[in-house]
Amino acid sequence: MALLELGELTRRFGGLVAVDRVSMRVEEGEVRAVIGPNGAGKSTLFNLITGVLKPSQGSVRFAGESITGLSVPRICQRGIARTFQLTALFPQMSARENVRLAAQAREDRRWQFCGGQHVFNAAGGRADMALERLGLTPVADRLAGLLSHGDQRLLEVAMALAQEPRLLLLDEPTQGLSVEETAQTVETLTALLAESRMTVLLVEHDMEVVFRLAHRITVLHRGAVIADGTPETVRQDAKVQKAYLGGFA
Repeated sequence: MALLELGELTRRFGGLVAVDRVSMRVEEGEVRAVIGPNGAGKSTLFNLITGVLKPSQGSVRFAGESITGLSVPRICQRGIARTFQLTALFPQMSARENVRLAAQAREDRRWQFCGGQHVFNAAGGRADMALERLGLTPVADRLAGLLSHGDQRLLEVAMALAQEPRLLLLDEPTQGLSVEETAQTVETLTALLAESRMTVLLVEHDMEVVFRLAHRITVLHRGAVIADGTPETVRQDAKVQKAYLGGFA
């Protein structure tokens, strides 16, 4: 059974169709990349899945149930977590405090006095585990704003992992990184995915990263799906090569 199912998902902004009748199935344990030129609708698609935007039409189903139109917190509590294209951290808090806050966000009783200490302690434990899995334990007590850009990007992944998601959405995880930082991030993510068998939906502009991480690739162009398949199938697709103006050659 597919963990995530999109059915004719569409989002219009006036006369602009940003996402155009996108249908897609992401199987449990699959790493699926969504690629496309700038303005293809990739980030809008993520915002529709996570409830930031409401669809103009179509549906989003997760674990066999409709989540179309649910709020962002409810979708998070169902088991979907994400990172953002632009780093979203609390710079004046430590790396550990950032991850612990993210872990608390998954809890229904996260701000209640009764039982609050139990939630706080459990979130702290999940935070430490997520930091360790991303290799960030040595910088856990540093202010997030003082970390290197590469560590900040990994810290966002740790924040998402601490929510113990069934589906992890990574939006441009290597954006702004140097060649060395990109290689280290890909190595860390490869090890993480091999260990956890997590289901991942990935938006990424670096094709080397995509072909390294993804089991399957969906290609968007002007909001619509123009190709879907294995990395090698997509690499050879004439429509994809035309959309990228020969960028894969």
